Amino acid sequence: MRIGIIAPEIFLTWVAARTNTIRIGHGVVCMPFNFNHPVRVAERAAMLDLLSGGRLDLGAGRGGTEQETSLCGVDRERTTAEVEEALRIVGRAWQEEELEYHGELIDIDPHPILPRPRQTPHPPLFLACSRGETLVQAAELGVGALVMGFAGPGSIAQMRSVYDTAIAGRDGSRFVSTVVNDHFSVLCPTIVLDDGERARRIGIRGQRFFAQSIGHWYGGAGVPDEAVVAGADEAGEMRRAAEQVVARLHELDIPVRPTSTATFNADHAYGTADDAIAHVERLREAGADEIMCLIQMGTVEQDACMETLRQWGEKVIPHFRSR
Repeated sequence: MRIGIIAPEIFLTWVAARTNTIRIGHGVVCMPFNFNHPVRVAERAAMLDLLSGGRLDLGAGRGGTEQETSLCGVDRERTTAEVEEALRIVGRAWQEEELEYHGELIDIDPHPILPRPRQTPHPPLFLACSRGETLVQAAELGVGALVMGFAGPGSIAQMRSVYDTAIAGRDGSRFVSTVVNDHFSVLCPTIVLDDGERARRIGIRGQRFFAQSIGHWYGGAGVPDEAVVAGADEAGEMRRAAEQVVARLHELDIPVRPTSTATFNADHAYGTADDAIAHVERLREAGADEIMCLIQMGTVEQDACMETLRQWGEKVIPHFRSR
């Protein structure tokens, strides 16, 4: 389970107290310094690792939209460099008796950093990756990749190739820790119900809202339509939404690339448990080491979310554990 929400440590602590075996993952902590001081990230994450019995994965991200950065006074031009330096500080804080750090962007005088995490030497580190250069950065830093899987298995295979090529060519000079994590984790939008057609309608509608929200906050597009219309051709509405994005880019004289409409690709784990299993098989063949389920997408109702979780737990995950 990876969570990208407000106050994630509070929710994830609640989850950790009610579970025993699942990994507890940040997907992600925004690590530019004005969002979260790196030492505070290390302290909070270590406490969560202790409370969960050593089940934490820590993902880092930029939080690079104007809406996010303007709230906390984050310099958008420095976010990539600050996230890298933050990962370096977190990795060091968990392994040294006393942390002292003097880098290009921040200075930290000697301080003992407590608590220490349960996992040795520390929880696995990940980086959110949406572009080729971020995948290369993750590989060179020696951290796992959290990738968006909207464009489908073909795109995932290409991203995995970029990541693996960077791993093969790195010399270790940029590693942020003494331990390396080469785990490739893929986001998978999913709604799973006994009624496969209903699951597909609900999932595509939720994804359309999600994609339009990204367009609104990242690209200045209009506010997404929250209305859910009974009997609507959701696949057709998704295609029309993608066409609107293309038209807007043409109007602004911006090149249209495959990534421009990737979030409107509706070929995901929507349908029955068998449909989800088949899609995950394709993602695994494309190079996914782990699947991150994206279920709650704005217009998706709670009963569909809970049923999806149940179906994954009872049918989809056991299929792969038995192999």
